[in-house]
Amino acid sequence: MSKKNRSASGFGAFIAAICIIIYIFALVQAAVRIYLSIDNCKGKAESEFSRITAVALQAGTQGFMNDRFIEQMKNALSSSAILEALIITGPEGEYAFEREQGYAITSINNSPRFINRFSFSSQTYYKPLPIQDLRNANIKAVARAFDYNEILRILKETLLLILAGFAIAFFTMLLQMLIGKPEKVQQTVYNTADTKQQVERDSKEENKNHFTAKEETPKLSVEKEIPLKSDEADPKGLYSPRSNIGWQEYISDRLNSELHRCSSTENDLTLVLAEFIDLKNDEMYKQAAEEAASFFLSRDLLFEYGKYGIAVILPGIDLDTGISKSERFYQRITEKFPHKEGKPGICIGLSSRSGRLLNANRLTLETREALEKAKHDPDSSIIAFKSDPEKYRAFIASQS
Repeated sequence: MSKKNRSASGFGAFIAAICIIIYIFALVQAAVRIYLSIDNCKGKAESEFSRITAVALQAGTQGFMNDRFIEQMKNALSSSAILEALIITGPEGEYAFEREQGYAITSINNSPRFINRFSFSSQTYYKPLPIQDLRNANIKAVARAFDYNEILRILKETLLLILAGFAIAFFTMLLQMLIGKPEKVQQTVYNTADTKQQVERDSKEENKNHFTAKEETPKLSVEKEIPLKSDEADPKGLYSPRSNIGWQEYISDRLNSELHRCSSTENDLTLVLAEFIDLKNDEMYKQAAEEAASFFLSRDLLFEYGKYGIAVILPGIDLDTGISKSERFYQRITEKFPHKEGKPGICIGLSSRSGRLLNANRLTLETREALEKAKHDPDSSIIAFKSDPEKYRAFIASQS
C-alpha cells in the first residue's frame, strides 16, 4: 500500500510539473508573440506611410488639395491597415484625413492635432512633400500601436493553453480521489485492529489517574470493547450522509495520525466524546452535527460516535482549554436543542495526551470512560480524565 501511495504521489508531482510547464509556456509565448506583433505593426506603419506619401506626391503634382487629390488621399488612408489619420500641411493651411471622424484628430485653435491615445504608437511619422511650386508642404500620420485582431487571437490561444493545463490538473485530481478511496478504507480497518492485550496492559496504570470532577479513582473496564463501527453500512467517501461528518470507522486512523504528529512536535491533543441525550431522529442528529462543525471549525476532525454521539479531535489543545471549549459547546447545544427540564441535553467526556506517548485505543478508552461517568453523574455533565504524565512514563518503562 505504501508503494502504491508513493507511486500515486510521484505521478501527481509529475502531472503538477507538467501543468506548471504548460502555464509558463502559455505566458511566455503570449508575451513574445505580443512583442513581435507590436514590432510588426511598426514595420507595417512605416511601409504604409511611405506608400501614402508617394500617392500624395503624385496627386499633388496634378493639383494640390483639389477634389481629385482629396479623394485619392481618402482612398489611400482607408486601404491602410495600421494608419489612423493624416495631417497634410500646405501654403494655405493644414488639412486632416481620418478613418473614423473624431477618433484620432481634434481641433486646437482651428488647427488639426493628433489625439494622444494609449492605443496609438508614440513613433512620429513625418515627411516633406517636395511638390513643384509649393513651399512648406509636408505630411504627418498617426498609427495604431498594435493590431487588435492579432492580439485577440493570441489571448484566445493562450487562454486555451491555460484551460488545457487546468483540465489536466482537474482530471488527475479526480483520478487520484477515485483510486484513493478504497485504499483509505483498507488502511482504516487495519489501523483499528488494536489488540485487547494492549488495552489490558494499559489499564493497569488506571490507579494513577483520576477524574477532574471527582476525587475517586476511575476503573477502566477492559471487557468493554471500544466501539469502532457504527450501525450504518460500510463507509463510502469522507463524510457520512447521516450526519455530514466523518464516519465512526475513521476515528482510530485519524486519531493515531494526529497523536503521532502532536508527539513529534511536542504539542498536546484533546479528544472529546459527546452524546446527545434527547435527540429523537437522524434529522435532529444531523442538525446537532452541523452545530458541532460550526463550533469547532474543523469538519474533518469530527466523527460520528454511537447512535447520537460525536467525537472531536482537538490537536494542539490541552485539557483545560478543551474543557473550556466543551463548556461553551454544552451551553450552545443546551440553548438550541430541547431537553427535559432538570436533565442535561448532552453529556461530554474528555481526555488528553498530556505529554504521554499513547495510541488512539488508549486515549479513546479514557475518554469513553469519562463520558460514561458524565452520563451517570448527577452533578456534572462534563467530566475529563486527567493523568499524571510522570507516573504514566514510569509505568510504561516498567512494562518494557
